[in-house]
Amino acid sequence: MVKAARGEAKDYARAHLRGIWAAALTPFRPDDFAFDEAAFRRNLLHWSGALGIDGVFVCGKQGEFFAMSMEERKRSFEVAADALKGRAGTIMSCSDQNMDNVIELACHAEAVGADFIVVHAPVLHFLHDRDETLYEYYRYISERVNIGIALWSHPDSGYLMSPELCARIADLPNIVAIKYSVPREMYVRLTHLAGDKLIVSTASEEEWLDNIIELDWQVYLCSSPPYLLQTADDRRMRDYTDAAFAGDHARARAISATLEPVRAALKSTRPGGKPQAAQKYWQDLLGQTGGAVRRPMLPLTEPERAAIRTAFATSGLALKEAAQ
Repeated sequence: MVKAARGEAKDYARAHLRGIWAAALTPFRPDDFAFDEAAFRRNLLHWSGALGIDGVFVCGKQGEFFAMSMEERKRSFEVAADALKGRAGTIMSCSDQNMDNVIELACHAEAVGADFIVVHAPVLHFLHDRDETLYEYYRYISERVNIGIALWSHPDSGYLMSPELCARIADLPNIVAIKYSVPREMYVRLTHLAGDKLIVSTASEEEWLDNIIELDWQVYLCSSPPYLLQTADDRRMRDYTDAAFAGDHARARAISATLEPVRAALKSTRPGGKPQAAQKYWQDLLGQTGGAVRRPMLPLTEPERAAIRTAFATSGLALKEAAQ
């Protein structure tokens, strides 16, 4: 059930890949570490409803895809597509070092009605001249699926794709966007190089407002701040985003500035080796379901949890209602 034909993917993305898109953490049950489908569904409904989130990035690095089986990854696609149908968009992470797995996941995403897929640049730190390999990598995927594809370049791969390479790959008909986790000067250059061929975004919430105002960006794609910085009674990220889109930049900046204590609380208490565990515990404090992490990720210690509780209590987030 493809939302747009391959040749129409860019137009579809321009119309639908807009607003605030969050990267989902995947809840695992604390007793047996199984994928908690019911909790995942509750979180998705809360985000798309009470928090006003426009779309969800499913089964990415935040979601611990590296610790999930192929069947679990496919099931997470199914749950998200069903829960968010008619409520919010979906972009399914098909990242994998094995190409057959990428294609299998991409085809499944198409079949369950996803809006888009995202594919992380493969680990190629052992190559010195990578550009042709990477172009052919994405061309191969592009020719085997109809769904719109987002690139994802991040230091995790052992390198960063250049703006020039990304712009070249964007000539492929169903390459529609990029999550570009790079220094600002690189994504600014790509924004100017690619024009309407590619929707450019990065995961930094702190840079999101400047990028709307200065670069005319249309989508935040994506990380966990949209559901960690907000509650049903305190939607300041949604509010400053809407103000910026409406051209009221002074109001947008004023609202965004009030989130500094929340940002600081999140950052200052997040152990460097336990990002998912810390964010999941913050979710629990918000009334969402964070759940457990899976190995190789480690759980929080009690002193770490206590530090997060203290920071959360002083962050200034308005919390009158638990997630529904």
